[in-house]
This record gives sequence, C-alpha cells and structure tokens, in this order.
Amino acid sequence: MIKDIEQPKVEDIALAAVPEKNPESGVDEWNVYLINLKKIEISNVLIASRGYGVVDKEKVETSQLRHFVESIPPQSYVKVEPIMENLFALNNQYWVSFYIDREIFDKKYVFLAETIQIENTTEIPLMEKRGVLLK
Repeated sequence: MIKDIEQPKVEDIALAAVPEKNPESGVDEWNVYLINLKKIEISNVLIASRGYGVVDKEKVETSQLRHFVESIPPQSYVKVEPIMENLFALNNQYWVSFYIDREIFDKKYVFLAETIQIENTTEIPLMEKRGVLLK
C-alpha cells in the first residue's frame, strides 16, 4: 500500500521570494530562488509552480509552470522564476523534486496569500539578501 512506502524527509532545502532591482529596467521585482543548504549536490531538480485562491469572491488559478535544473551544487542557490506582485493575493505553490545519488526527494512549499511582503522578509542564507523564506 502507498502508506507503507517510506518517504525520505527533505531537509536543508529552502525556497525564498526576494525583492530585487531588475538590472535592465531598474524596476523593483520579486524573484523566487531555490536554495541548497546541504553539503552535497542535488540533481535532476524539477520545480512545478502554480498559484491558486479566491480573489473578489471568484476562484482563481494560474497555469502551472515547470522548471528543470540539472544540478545545484552544495551551499548554493538558483533563480527559479520572477513572480508578479498581482499574484501575491494567491497561494503560490512550488512542488520541488530532486535526486541525491539514486534516491528521489520531493516537498511542497506554499507562500500563503499576502505573505510575500517586505514586512515579512528575513535574512536569506547564502544570498546576503532579505526575502520571504520557506524551509
């Protein structure tokens, strides 16, 4: 049965929404990063993102986007995608799957509606920037 399958626990992997100035346009924008805090590389990283929720009493759901990263070295991070501020009213879900050696790991991270805000920022490990962090 599915309940008998052991699911390895995901540790030392974080997601962060970070406000940054776009170097080309000079405009402030938010970007989502995947952070590997482990002392080992993770590989074949698949990130599926989508937004969902209720806005003005109507159910809203975004398209699902998928991103693939071949590997993320230990103690490093990669930019996943920019996130538009009009999506902050939604729950923004990121389903992350990756391999360590031959074992697969996966975890769902959700920025709840209205939590991606400057008031909720904290220091982001490895990045020397402030952002909204999910572990």
